[in-house]
Amino acid sequence: MRSISFEGSAISIFFDPSQPSNNTPLSVQSMYNIYMCYYTSITTKPADIITRFGVEFPSSESFQAMYSVNAFTYPEIPVISSEDRQHVQYYTWGLIPFWVKDKDAANSIRQRTLNARAETIFEKPSFRHSIREKRCLIIVDGFFEWRHIGKKTYPYHINLKSNEPFVIAGIWDTWTDPANGETIKTCSVITTAANELLAKVHNTRKRMPVILKRENETKWLEDDLTDDEIKSMLLSYDTDEMTAYPVSKMVNKLGVNFTDRSVLNEFEYSDLPDL
Repeated sequence: MRSISFEGSAISIFFDPSQPSNNTPLSVQSMYNIYMCYYTSITTKPADIITRFGVEFPSSESFQAMYSVNAFTYPEIPVISSEDRQHVQYYTWGLIPFWVKDKDAANSIRQRTLNARAETIFEKPSFRHSIREKRCLIIVDGFFEWRHIGKKTYPYHINLKSNEPFVIAGIWDTWTDPANGETIKTCSVITTAANELLAKVHNTRKRMPVILKRENETKWLEDDLTDDEIKSMLLSYDTDEMTAYPVSKMVNKLGVNFTDRSVLNEFEYSDLPDL
């Protein structure tokens, strides 16, 4: 699977988490049984991101809005990391720990590191170094989750009522391929228990990404935080500041153009009860 290009328009593969096909790799297909935060959006203009977060974009990068980003394509996503707190960088979604031995192992492990559970992140070998030493802010303005009603599923887009961009707590690492010396920076989204709103939407697993409070964004990137200081920020976000609405199932399908804004349009289902 290829990374998302930020130059011009592109087509990306989107799997349907409600209907995994027999052609989906088993390791990926099994992930759909516990899918959490694997689809995001970032449509905010660079100027607004610069104003909101006080950062700069690398002059060599060309930013393009992404209305639906599928983690299983291992896309490059915009982050602010503890390594460089003044610039937006692009890290590949799907953490590859520094100690991974070869490319086969790297491709295997990143399928399991798209998300990191806040409850176990300090224990898991893949995450325990990064959560203490390499944290990042993953910039989004929304994300998608699927609501289950009987045997049917319905996608929802979730964002802040203010419509402002926000950040998801993330961790990152740098991995060097010993075969060719190529270096890649990768990241994971941290998840936690759902708040009241997300418990109604993501009503099977009842999880949500850790959305950092604005006052904690700078602190998240600080050096030498204790485990307890880090844990104190891994909380469910305030339900009253969030909103969710159903969108078309086109977000599920193969070949959706992630630059097509219609994927964010509210969609009415005749058989879908209100939240």
